[in-house]
Amino acid sequence: MKEFVYKYKTGLIIALICVIGTISYRIGSKSKNNIEPLKINFSVSGEIKGAENLRIYLEAPSDRGLILVADTLISASGSFKLEGNIPSIGYYLLRVGENPQNVIPVTMVPGDELKINCSASNFGTEPNASGTKWSSSMNDYLRLMKQFQLEQENLKAKEGSVSIEELTVQFLKIKNKLEALTQTKILDSPSNPFNIVMTGSLFPSSSFDNWDLNNLKILKVVAQAFEESYPKTTVSKTFRRQVEDIENAYTQYSGNKNGAILAPEISLNTPEGKTVKLSDLRGKIVLIDFWASWCVPCRKENPTLVKLYNKYKNKEFTILSVSLDEDLNAWKNAILTDGLVWPNHVSDLLGWESTMINLYSIEAIPHTILVNKEGKIIEKDLRGAALEQKIAEIIK
Repeated sequence: MKEFVYKYKTGLIIALICVIGTISYRIGSKSKNNIEPLKINFSVSGEIKGAENLRIYLEAPSDRGLILVADTLISASGSFKLEGNIPSIGYYLLRVGENPQNVIPVTMVPGDELKINCSASNFGTEPNASGTKWSSSMNDYLRLMKQFQLEQENLKAKEGSVSIEELTVQFLKIKNKLEALTQTKILDSPSNPFNIVMTGSLFPSSSFDNWDLNNLKILKVVAQAFEESYPKTTVSKTFRRQVEDIENAYTQYSGNKNGAILAPEISLNTPEGKTVKLSDLRGKIVLIDFWASWCVPCRKENPTLVKLYNKYKNKEFTILSVSLDEDLNAWKNAILTDGLVWPNHVSDLLGWESTMINLYSIEAIPHTILVNKEGKIIEKDLRGAALEQKIAEIIK
């Protein structure tokens, strides 16, 4: 049930990492000029019961993989003290033992003296951290994530017994609860270093559908706070850039929803060699359907398109089918076999080399674009019942 899996958005968080480079920052490691040791500027200490004689590591994710910052052996009594040098505020992983899953995200700042007091079994969810500006936020957030993941597991157990639509509604309910609590905590202290992690819950996942636009406002507040509290650091610069990227992407997404963006021109030939342009269809609501004769999901979707066309063809609605076929005969046979009776079938017969791929940012087919009478995009990637419902809303 991948639709409902919601974990740390590591891919987005990694963009906020203070990339250390190729040097492993260990106690006693040399500075870049190899003249004097780097000054110790952070420590992590405490007791982890059940982790006796294991190693504890602080690692920095980077585009080169995990970089070791510091490590030490946990004593026979469970106590430890980990020390090292970090260049500035950043996102790190604190790991106990050799299990790569036995980690917690930490946001170390030079001068931090983080303390951990827990058992090995609950290290990942209840580290009982203290000693830094952000440790309390980390404790609270890890508890929230634990509860959220338990609720996800309960939803997964219902798979097959309730509809996908109902599961989606329930998932959005628990996701929105997590976001609301996270929003409150972030706004309580926008410059809190652990916001590097917590803001990950506010980022859009695969799309902006069901995304709370208020998240963008909060991300901007955090970006401003980081620039003021940690000026000129990689984290503050990259966070600002990330927020700008999200805002730009949302603007484009919103434009695709509200008819602000003109659909790029399509000018291709029919199987008979006649040129058809998208702009020739102005004055009608147009469903642009990118498909191919060899695409099984496309062929399964065709009965829905036939039903829609027959129902609304006399109400200023039409379909422009753009094929990614390479074989002319296969394309023509599929049109005939599936009963695709509308006249607007076009292709350049270049398959995935078609000019349409980049023009319409096509990653997979079927891919649909709904265009209003002015030729502007009002919806994307609707299929089945969702497509039928949207058309019914537009055409009364």
